[in-house]
Amino acid sequence: MPESWFLEGPAGAGKTTYAIQYCHDLVRNDVSPEAILVMVPQRALGRPYQLAFTGSDWPNGTQIDIVTLGGLARRGLEMFWPLIADKAGFAHPEWEPAFLTIETSQYFMARFVNSAVKTGIFDSINVPPFRIMGQLLDNMSKAAVNGFLLDEVADRLITAWGDRHSSRPSVYRAGVDIAQHFREYCLQNNLLDFSLQIELFMNHLLSEPVYRNFFASRYGHLIADNIEEYFPVADDFIRDVWQELDSALLIYDTDGGYRVFLGADPGGMHVLRNLCDHIEIITETRVISPEAAALVSEFDHLLALNSLPPLLEVNPGEIITIASHKFYPDMIEWVVARIVELIAQGIPPGEIVILAPYLGDSLRFVLMSRLEEAGIAAVSHRPSRAVRDEPAARAALTLLALAHPAWEYHPPAADVADALHQVIDDLDPVRAWLLAQIVYRPGRDELGSFDGIRAGAQERITYRAGEKYERLREWLIRYRSEADEVPPDHFFSRLFGELLSQPGYGFHADFEAGRVVAQLVESARKFRRTLYPDGVDQWDAVTHEYFTLVQDGVLAALHVPSWQQQEEDAVFLAPAYTFLMRNRWVDYQFWLDVGSNQWWERLEQPLTHPYVLARNYPLDQVWTDDLEFRYRRDALRRLLMGLVRRCRKHIFMSITSLGEQGYEQRGPLLHLLQQIVQRYGDVQEAAE
Repeated sequence: MPESWFLEGPAGAGKTTYAIQYCHDLVRNDVSPEAILVMVPQRALGRPYQLAFTGSDWPNGTQIDIVTLGGLARRGLEMFWPLIADKAGFAHPEWEPAFLTIETSQYFMARFVNSAVKTGIFDSINVPPFRIMGQLLDNMSKAAVNGFLLDEVADRLITAWGDRHSSRPSVYRAGVDIAQHFREYCLQNNLLDFSLQIELFMNHLLSEPVYRNFFASRYGHLIADNIEEYFPVADDFIRDVWQELDSALLIYDTDGGYRVFLGADPGGMHVLRNLCDHIEIITETRVISPEAAALVSEFDHLLALNSLPPLLEVNPGEIITIASHKFYPDMIEWVVARIVELIAQGIPPGEIVILAPYLGDSLRFVLMSRLEEAGIAAVSHRPSRAVRDEPAARAALTLLALAHPAWEYHPPAADVADALHQVIDDLDPVRAWLLAQIVYRPGRDELGSFDGIRAGAQERITYRAGEKYERLREWLIRYRSEADEVPPDHFFSRLFGELLSQPGYGFHADFEAGRVVAQLVESARKFRRTLYPDGVDQWDAVTHEYFTLVQDGVLAALHVPSWQQQEEDAVFLAPAYTFLMRNRWVDYQFWLDVGSNQWWERLEQPLTHPYVLARNYPLDQVWTDDLEFRYRRDALRRLLMGLVRRCRKHIFMSITSLGEQGYEQRGPLLHLLQQIVQRYGDVQEAAE
């Protein structure tokens, strides 16, 4: 039995700092760093450990493994593939496996989904094919991380749907049939998506004596941080290896559990405390003010206990400012004006975040534009967003299409104009549209020359912009002569490095555009390495294949640098849950549109369900409106408490009478704030 500790407390209580010191103590006591395994639920949450282990107070060359369960599974499968390939039913166990990303998984899943869509089986749910692919892959992942079979997915969804008369049960069965066909294809071709990696690791590799001996000889000390965000099979894994450990430290965030929609099981992971010799519970936080702690208490009581807490001596209203506006643009102007004031007072932009339940394209664009006009740097992160939807990515993809006229894909003139506007510094939207109307003719092999434009139009566009346009046009023409020799990721990398990042072009000092292009490069590189690891003689067809995949709306694979961004000089815009998963503290938060129902609504996904497809959900339980209400309240409670715990100084909350779509706003978060105002009365209010 290991000497073991269970450390529980709220965000900001110093738990990760304690764990890092625990590692220090192990190393000082002559434990080899290689014998320490640090597990985190998401790679980005391992960042504090990475920074600490490379600090000046650590021995040079210290190597401590920081992994997710998925990363541990992949590493084990790579090393011990011959042990399990034949037993697991792969048609070619002598072949090396190919590990699929989200994108490449959807690429292979597409052939089965598209065939099914043509039969009309999914007509009743009105979901585009790329969303169907994503939800079916999510179902496969839910089955794997909860440890049940694919067939159980349909059974659970059908039972939860109840006696409602509809085509939904047949849709659920069709979804599982597609998933089974996809799984059979993977077994025939040695393809490992995330779900198959987890299943192989848990059901085959962990029971192999050779692997168990390797693990026991390699790792003697386990640190598992943020276990409230772990999958249920992580509980199984920890219990499985527990007896072989010399020591263990399990860390639990009391109010966490933000990844429930991805399969996290905070309740189940909390039971692991029963394994530990020592249990320490921290109730105080080192980061937030007494007023913020009081606001946390208010949210906790109102949402968890459905009761009013006793009036506190500390007024929670002192940490918040509530601003009421009639229209959405008024809210945006108010937010930008307050940020300008804060920065004028010497507040670093990196200490400010703007949060919304969902960060739509128009809202993000307006905020980024207004902050840019005010001379304030800003970045955003929306991990679930399709790569094609980022403006910088659309511009790069449009240029990719223009560089391959043989594809016979003709971008709309508006896309060409937008690309020219983005990539050429001296082109405003009007002149970019004028230039596109003159030089671009769908079906023509190449863009027209600026020199061939009438003098009057040249003067309107300006010769300065025309010169940069010519450099871009000539670059695309030169590229065509070597298109067969250039993989898709090389195209984006060269386009950015040789042209778009240079002075005079739009991405020169645009860190957000640089991040997006880097994501596009990584996405294309993973696609190439997964599907064509040995290369091909001609890359043009592969580039076209990748272009089509992105155009179909496939999500980009996880781009770790975008999660690790900690720009000290940039305001951060993100959906609220994305900010929480960064586990980052700031001085000032802006909550947008707090009257919106989106603060507690789940994303509608007709082919999957995060709560029904969970290990602890009763198999015979029908999903009711009461359950939906209860789970929404719990999710909103965790969200609000998590946000407040990550704010050091002040939260600005903005209310609009009419939302972005013009509807009246009366959501539950607004009701909570009204209760707090009525109880304490001294909440700062900024009238329109």
